[in-house]
Amino acid sequence: MAVSVRMDPLLEREMELAAKRQGLTKSQFIINAVERALGRKDPYALYQQVMREMAEDPNCPEVTQAFAGEPHEPYDTERSRAALIAKLRAKHGISAD
Repeated sequence: MAVSVRMDPLLEREMELAAKRQGLTKSQFIINAVERALGRKDPYALYQQVMREMAEDPNCPEVTQAFAGEPHEPYDTERSRAALIAKLRAKHGISAD
């Protein structure tokens, strides 16, 4: 079923960019938003379902153990960004000035 929606051009552009970042079409993005608004897509319910499935999976302790050595602190995007910029500048001979 086709639905037409009028929206502010700035809002539409923001929606287009958000959809592109997520790798979705505008239609898919809008459908996801409507499903969330109607309670059909609840991230917390999905999380609970995954946790239940993990508890029932006999291989879950092995997988958990395999990742036990992984760092638990959040990913430092600013430090990684700075390191990447420094590498690119060095590669292309660009000074930091």
